Amino acid sequence: MHETGGEEGASQHLPLSNKQAISIRGVGPLPSLIVRAGDDAVRRFVEFFTATIRNRNTRTAYAQAVGQFCNWCDTRQLELTSLTPVAIAAYIEELGTKRSAPTVKQHLAAIRMLFDWLVTGHVVGVNPAWSVRGPKHVVKKGKTPVLSAAEARQLLDSIGDKNLIDLRDRALIAIMCYSFARVSAVVGMSVGDYYQQGKRSWIRLHEKGGKFHEVPAHHNAEAYLDAYLAAAGITDALKSPLFQSVAGRSGGLSSIRMTRTDVLRMIKRRAVAAGIGAERICCHTFRATGITAYLENGGTIEHAQAIAAHESPRTTKLYDRTADSIGLDEVERIAI
Repeated sequence: MHETGGEEGASQHLPLSNKQAISIRGVGPLPSLIVRAGDDAVRRFVEFFTATIRNRNTRTAYAQAVGQFCNWCDTRQLELTSLTPVAIAAYIEELGTKRSAPTVKQHLAAIRMLFDWLVTGHVVGVNPAWSVRGPKHVVKKGKTPVLSAAEARQLLDSIGDKNLIDLRDRALIAIMCYSFARVSAVVGMSVGDYYQQGKRSWIRLHEKGGKFHEVPAHHNAEAYLDAYLAAAGITDALKSPLFQSVAGRSGGLSSIRMTRTDVLRMIKRRAVAAGIGAERICCHTFRATGITAYLENGGTIEHAQAIAAHESPRTTKLYDRTADSIGLDEVERIAI
């Protein structure tokens, strides 16, 4: 099954035994728990993942959470319409012994949202997950590894400009550092998303929920991007992917958009080459590194929030590592 409108209608006319073969792109086959609940449950389940969740990553994460829960119900011979808050609570309690608190909270959120959708579709009468509480999890400091400004400069300088791939990688990392951009927003850019307005260059980022976020290009990022585009010869190909994968052994570009996995492999390789431990770095490192460097240089949380397109300043503060280093003078104040 592929994600099209016709599939939903077709599923309503299949015998229950054949519905086991139905699969939703990015989600997988229908769980037995849903199939046994009947045609309305199948239709509503398909609609939940195809019509209400547009973000592919969220859809994948929620599909894994719901699928795991449905399998748990199957092993205990539970049925969809007879599930109670006690059963949901037992599942969450058991999951908490195996997974981290944030993961458990995400699984519970997925289950709640699915049952909300089933309630409004009159498949079940009430949401059994609504009253179930997840584990407490308070985050005051982010865990994303951060590079110092000197280390970030060391990494960029180590890449150089010897060939097209060097120019591409340097420009990509620079955008993440200087615009606080998420890697998904960067790989989603087309050539036309880097543009000139007056005397200033701008970067247009495709953020979550289909939103656009425009940031002035830092002069270093601008120089790196200009050099990359000139060498690639794609300046006028406005609809082409800005950052493209390598075309085989030729060393040229393939016209295929880089993925987040491509970027992660690239920065791990570049970090090792620069003498920076690969275990200390990930795609999100450059977002945190840029925010921290900005705040260390006198920037404000409010402006950092605007550049990063965060909904709340509390989220931005998770990336602020300016207070991480404690000076010897402070430690010597412990007069024992």
